[in-house]
Amino acid sequence: MPQLTPYRRLFGLPGARAFTAGNLIARLPMGMFSVSAVVMIAGTRGSYALAGAVTATGLAATAVVAPWTARLVDRHGQAKVALPATVIAVLGSLALLLCVRYDAPDWTLFASYAATATTPNTGGLSRARWAHLLAGDPKGLHTANSFEQAADELCFMLGPVLAAFLCGAFFPEAGTLVGAVLLLTGMVLFTTRRATEPPVRARIPAKAPLRAPGMPPLLAVCLAMGAVFGSTEVVTLAFADALGHRSAAGAVLALQAAGSCAAGLLYGAASRAAARLAWCVAAMTALLTLPLLAAALTGSLPLVAGALLIAGMATAPTMVTTMTLVQQRTPEGRLNEGMTLAVTGLLGGIACGSALGGWTVQHLSTTAGYGIPVTAAAVALALSLAGASNRFTNQRTPH
Repeated sequence: MPQLTPYRRLFGLPGARAFTAGNLIARLPMGMFSVSAVVMIAGTRGSYALAGAVTATGLAATAVVAPWTARLVDRHGQAKVALPATVIAVLGSLALLLCVRYDAPDWTLFASYAATATTPNTGGLSRARWAHLLAGDPKGLHTANSFEQAADELCFMLGPVLAAFLCGAFFPEAGTLVGAVLLLTGMVLFTTRRATEPPVRARIPAKAPLRAPGMPPLLAVCLAMGAVFGSTEVVTLAFADALGHRSAAGAVLALQAAGSCAAGLLYGAASRAAARLAWCVAAMTALLTLPLLAAALTGSLPLVAGALLIAGMATAPTMVTTMTLVQQRTPEGRLNEGMTLAVTGLLGGIACGSALGGWTVQHLSTTAGYGIPVTAAAVALALSLAGASNRFTNQRTPH
């Protein structure tokens, strides 16, 4: 099939299949850990409030620690930093498991889960390898970035399902245990593939990615897009629960991820994307009105699920374009740090979107809740348009 040709070229590169396999194994737990922690803690302690507080603490710790870990990766190399950081994170997961299992005080749960903040940005590590292997090949890099976004969607689609199955079919700690094993195994396989590892620069540029031209507005867009994802998840869970179909909520959210995954693969098979970020965000904003309309006009979960499937198709192209811009604007030699800052922005937005979506559902209605992702996408669109306008003005300003 012609659509597969760019991917055949991509994985025909020496070492590409090996490091990708290891990275995918390590990345799958990213969609498992939070669900596993909530099920494990709520199931044994009987408190969703405690479970939510523990996972929120881990998210806050990650926002602080992840850029620092990425900076060390850029400075000393993936193998020297990512693997030890993973070991610390795995020990944190195992400590959480044991604390829950043996009824340790609540504060130990917070401390244990906070230790998992050293988990490396596995998607960023893989994208950095592609950027190294495909330097000077924008078409190939576009295909690689599209594949990586599709892989993100696939892992976040399968991870929660696998976690829920393991915790339900075996014992409450099974999801956390399997996730820790997969993370460590995958990272060992990934970091031992040294031939494709980006070389460490003898001198790291002094300018931090956060201060690079055009980067702050881009990170603000990431924050707004994260709010889209976080609010959509919470509102969809509440919408399904209100209709008496709580168990179907995971499948409905998986459809949205599936739409994004398919769109990402097709986007990568196309010739080099010429789309601007504002166009992609505009498409996302428009398509997100479909779930709102389906909920308001029909109140049907199947129709909302179909609308989310279609809306999800704008996610991957938007994220691919965003990550490409992050790569372009990050100072050379600090790529892992730059991409981790983008992911940190997304995580912060997810947390804010989850809180705002939950408040809206609680105090207004589940239908009104679907207005939150539309509003967040509109904010992202305004930010991207403002950023594009500023760049145009700067280009025309005489020096």
